[in-house]
Amino acid sequence: MDILIAVLAFLAVAGVGVALTMSPSSEKSAKRAKELVTGKTGRARKDAAAEATAKRRATVQENLRDMARQQKDSRKNLLSVKSRLAQAGFATSETTFWMISAGVGATFGAMAFFATGFNAIWGASALVICGLGLPRWVLGMLISRRQKNFVSQLADSIDIIVRGVKSGLPLNQCLRIIAAESAEPVRSEFRMIVDGQSMGVPLEANLERMYERMPLPEVNFFNIVLSIQQKTGGNLSEALGNLSSVLRSRKLLKEKVKALSSEAVASAMIIGSLPFIVMILVYMVRPAYMAILFTTTQGNLILLAAAVMMSMGIFIMRSMVNFKF
Repeated sequence: MDILIAVLAFLAVAGVGVALTMSPSSEKSAKRAKELVTGKTGRARKDAAAEATAKRRATVQENLRDMARQQKDSRKNLLSVKSRLAQAGFATSETTFWMISAGVGATFGAMAFFATGFNAIWGASALVICGLGLPRWVLGMLISRRQKNFVSQLADSIDIIVRGVKSGLPLNQCLRIIAAESAEPVRSEFRMIVDGQSMGVPLEANLERMYERMPLPEVNFFNIVLSIQQKTGGNLSEALGNLSSVLRSRKLLKEKVKALSSEAVASAMIIGSLPFIVMILVYMVRPAYMAILFTTTQGNLILLAAAVMMSMGIFIMRSMVNFKF
């Protein structure tokens, strides 16, 4: 019995020793297995996230290339009379514009013909210059003024979309709000987008048409953000909020450039208008002295050379004070 008790005690102590010896290894093995599983899961998640990010980046780059190709093709038609009339906000046809140009040219040509003593050269020059140049110059001024008003209101319109999206409104409803409550020309441009969507035209096509009517970098930025968000998804309010900040920064930079170049612009205007003012004053004091320039061939050649040199000087000064960015 004593021997049996001793054997059982020995086996019990040996079992406890084996258990104490094997337990850390088992725990370590389990812990190591868990780490391996967790590591594999984490790596799988990281790989999936990296693959999704790369796929989204490739989609965005492809969309940007497609939009760049479309804009490159559309720029060829932006300088046509029909496109410029649309940019000025006129529904007038191209034929009507050319008829108005012909009427303006004929009127000024007849006035110059009779004012210079039936001089056909001056009449023809006034006909060509006023018929081709004056209407286009007026049209360019109207386009520039309309684009300036549009850019000044675009950031506020984007803020309306940002606040609407954050409050839970869909994008189409935000566009309707802008089309109903904004001032011109933003209201008419967004109204065309809303009307196009009502007729079943995709948003991307409507944005492309708006860029044709407003070929501005700010409009291009807006089109890119909305087009990419429609195709790839993402936080629309955050993207448009960043775009609004960029547009306001660009506007501030333009105002700073305008303030810094105001002295040069004033000097260019004074220098450009000084020869005409002197000519008028001399003609008022002594008309016969200036009449030679209009009634003789030599005088006409002198005026032609002066006009060419003045045009070159005005073009150079305008290029020096006109900053593009």
